[in-house]
Amino acid sequence: MKKLIHPEKVNRIVRFLRPWLVALAMVLVLRYTGLLSGITDVTGRAMLQTGAMDFEPASLPGARERAETFDYNFSVKDLEGKQVDFNQFKGKVVFLNLWATWCGPCRAEMPSIHNLYNAVKGNDKIVFVMLSLDRDDQQGKVVSYVADKSFTFPVYMTSGGVNAQLEQVSSIPTTFVLTPDGKIASKRVGTANYDTDKFKAFLQELSAPGAEAK
Repeated sequence: MKKLIHPEKVNRIVRFLRPWLVALAMVLVLRYTGLLSGITDVTGRAMLQTGAMDFEPASLPGARERAETFDYNFSVKDLEGKQVDFNQFKGKVVFLNLWATWCGPCRAEMPSIHNLYNAVKGNDKIVFVMLSLDRDDQQGKVVSYVADKSFTFPVYMTSGGVNAQLEQVSSIPTTFVLTPDGKIASKRVGTANYDTDKFKAFLQELSAPGAEAK
């Protein structure tokens, strides 16, 4: 007859597993009650305030000439459901941010983007496209989130697909800055603080007359 596992050995296994099981249970509770995303937001915002995540666009000689050309041939829709041809943004500096309501790192950087938007919105050569990747049936959630946070930058959702450059984005948030002549001046994958004097100056410089020739 096979020997049964000794009770003391069972107790040792249980004692070893108990803290891991408790930690797993806590994560599951936080996740399914929505509290985990709140903790992620707070942690992300705290990191942004340290200055360690300030985004500094590259300014290497000849970088603009080597930059990839952006494909404007797709449409998005605003939060009222109106179709918007992305071609209408040609000739402008475009701050294009891919985000979603379920993305904690996206939410963490939103206040810095909103501050940036307020700082440069007087310049009609700079436009913001906050492109939500939430599903169509989550549009109400997007509208509620934007209203709850009192964000006033333009928010859009996808409509029938995007270009290959955006489809290839592997994680969000991802932010593109496009020049008036359609070049990708910068691309950032991951959370960043855009509310800096250096980044504001970067956008203003791109929007200045003759900037494309520099």
